[in-house]
Amino acid sequence: MMPVTLRLAGAFLIGCAAFPAAAAEPQYVVISFDSANDITQWERSRALARETGASFTYFLSCVYLLSSQTRDAYASPVAGKRSNIGFAASRDDVAQRLRQIWTARMEGHEIASHGCGHFDGASWNKATWLAEFDQFAAVLRDAWRVNGIPYEPDGWRRFAASEITGFRAPYLATSDTLFAALGEHGFHYDASGVSRGPEAPAQSHGVTRYALPMVPEGPRSRPVIAMDYNLYVRHSGGEERPTEADVFVERAYRAFADALEKERSGARHPLQIGFHFTQMNDGAYWRALERFAGEACALPDVRCVSYAKLEEILHPSHTAAIDED
Repeated sequence: MMPVTLRLAGAFLIGCAAFPAAAAEPQYVVISFDSANDITQWERSRALARETGASFTYFLSCVYLLSSQTRDAYASPVAGKRSNIGFAASRDDVAQRLRQIWTARMEGHEIASHGCGHFDGASWNKATWLAEFDQFAAVLRDAWRVNGIPYEPDGWRRFAASEITGFRAPYLATSDTLFAALGEHGFHYDASGVSRGPEAPAQSHGVTRYALPMVPEGPRSRPVIAMDYNLYVRHSGGEERPTEADVFVERAYRAFADALEKERSGARHPLQIGFHFTQMNDGAYWRALERFAGEACALPDVRCVSYAKLEEILHPSHTAAIDED
């Protein structure tokens, strides 16, 4: 695989033509990753951030901070000791992930919540959501101790208690009870929505509601959610077609680039893109993301920021009010 530096250097030169100059008002791009499991992809995403100056949001699933030996530390509010996505492979796997989380946080990235067991909570009541949030908070806070991993960083517990301000629901499954629970638990924002296109965030129960947009994609410009999994289903029905990966790279890149250019030339709503650490269609969507970020984040009017940073920019009084509670 070509080093990220060389790929992005070439991408920047091409990108000068792909993205014409725009007004000085900032255009925000938010790139986020759900579940945040694979260590290699942690490292790859952080390398991309260093090359582009971007800051990302990692929506962490807390079961990846527990191994088969410590899985009993999580008690699902609906399924006992079970998780829909398993647990970490080993104690060493947990240790590596904890170090990635702390390093990413120190580099300016945001760690946010994707809950724990990756259950569809569309029909959950508020109490069930609050129980899941409490489980996430406890597992994150105690992960070093529970797993017997030494050298817990100074400040870890403060980080776990005060810096997890955002949430994305598994399967993007939301309800009014979720938003009520988010507000009661003290979250600043939710990023589980889906919208017809990039739009300004709304408010519900004192929580900012961000939405992944539908963006035109493919030869017929049919709308698709700006997320790798949805592109995977669109392109290949959720089955691997590695021989067509280059075509899928180009289609995904073009969808992201065209959506960005439309906003830069128009309303300049934040463009939100969601990803996973899974390599779908032979890594086509990550290759598209690296090309897109290498070009877009280098533009003088574009700011590639985390949700937490965007929330601070768009709603400083809201953020400050919650922080004072």
